Formats: sequence, C-alpha cells, structure tokens
Amino acid sequence: MKMKINKLVIFFSFLFFLALPQFSFAEELKTADNGATPAVADKGPANAQAEDNPTVDPFEPFNRLFFQFNDKLYYWALRPVSKTYAYLVPEWGRVRVRNIFRNITMPVRFVNSLLQFKVNGAARELGHFVVNSTVGVAGMFEIPWDTTEPKVSDEDLGQTLGSYGVGEGFYIVLPVLGPSNLRDSVGLAGDLFLDPVNYVTPNSAAIEIHGYDRVNGTSLRIGDYEELIESAVDPYTAVKDAYTQNRRSRIKE
Repeated sequence: MKMKINKLVIFFSFLFFLALPQFSFAEELKTADNGATPAVADKGPANAQAEDNPTVDPFEPFNRLFFQFNDKLYYWALRPVSKTYAYLVPEWGRVRVRNIFRNITMPVRFVNSLLQFKVNGAARELGHFVVNSTVGVAGMFEIPWDTTEPKVSDEDLGQTLGSYGVGEGFYIVLPVLGPSNLRDSVGLAGDLFLDPVNYVTPNSAAIEIHGYDRVNGTSLRIGDYEELIESAVDPYTAVKDAYTQNRRSRIKE
C-alpha cells in the first residue's frame, strides 16, 4: 500500500511540474511593458506587432484539443491542490519557498545572460546568488543589495535563441506542457540541463521537488490564469496571443 501511495504522489507531482507552463505566463504579463497588462483578451489583435507578424498556427485543431486538455488539468487537479496548500501554509512561508527555488535556478538565468552578452545581468545574478545564499539564509530572503537594477532577470534559452535571430517557428500547444513554439520548445529542453534540481537522485526525488515547487508557485498566483480566460471571447486565442506577445517582448529587452 505504501508503495502504491508513493507512486501516486510521484505521478501527480510529475503532472503538476509539467502543467504549470500553461498558466505561469499570465502572472508575468502583469509586469510586462512597465507594469501594464497587454490587452491580449480583447476581440481585436493584441497589438500592432501581432497584426504585422501574426502567430503561425498550422496545427490549430490539434492545439485547441490539447488546450482543452491542459485547461481541465488545471481546474480539476492543479488548482484545487494549490488552493488547499495555500489554506494550510501561510503566504509568508510560501514566498520563502518560492525564493529558495528562484535562488536554486540561478544557473539557467546566469548562463543565458552570458550567452546574450548581458554581462551586467550575469554579474547581478551571480551577486544576488552569493548574497541571498549566505545572508539570505539559502535564498529564503531576497537581500536588496543593488537597488538601481532589477533583482533578477528571466533569461532562458528560448530568449537566447531569439536574440540570435532564430525565428519562433509555429505555435504549439503541448499536451500537459502548455503553450510554446518550435524555438522555445528546443530552448526548454536545453534549460533542463542547467537546472540543478534535475541532477537530484533518484529521479523520483527530483520530480517530487519540482512538483512541490510548482504547487507552491501556483498557490501564489491563483486567479491570474482565470482572469485571462474569463475575460476572453476565445480563451484559446487569448492564451496564444498572450504567450506570443510576452515572449516577443522579453526577447526585445
């Protein structure tokens, strides 16, 4: 019986780990464009850029099917578990957990900052990591040692490839993984090698750690995805436009 329970925990943790990309970008949009939320849920195009360079979506029927699957996974599994977790753990503790995981994934942002020749950004990442890992008690507390620049960046390999002129290709909704495009899917695979958690053994432990991170992170932004979906005439198009606009904006930073 104990073995079966452990397998169930690993399975659902794996689902939560994979499902989050579908919903996490909604929170990022709130800080895009100097804090203004892009109008991605309107009836018209998201912005002028979207009109001039529309998202290529040759597999829309399949993408819509996978979107519905991921949406149900969020509402039926990830959301209720995250809400229960939020009820049991106060926000102060959940923020500390988020900070720890943010600190651990520094190599992803550091390496991609270097690959984009953002030397100052890489130096900030390294400096924050050292300070937060020591004075900040393993990253639980973010120490504002440099108030002139953003605390951390959000660099990843998809952005790095985009900065080199690699096109986004066509839009993809991956089952469980969520919205992406051809370039970002390749980048995601590369970033997995830079995440220290993926080197935890056994593999089941790494999956459980990722699962906990995802549930904790989702508990801090419940409502963002719902707001985007509920205000949209076509939720699928709203998510596609939001994801594409957000990625293009971050590549230009």
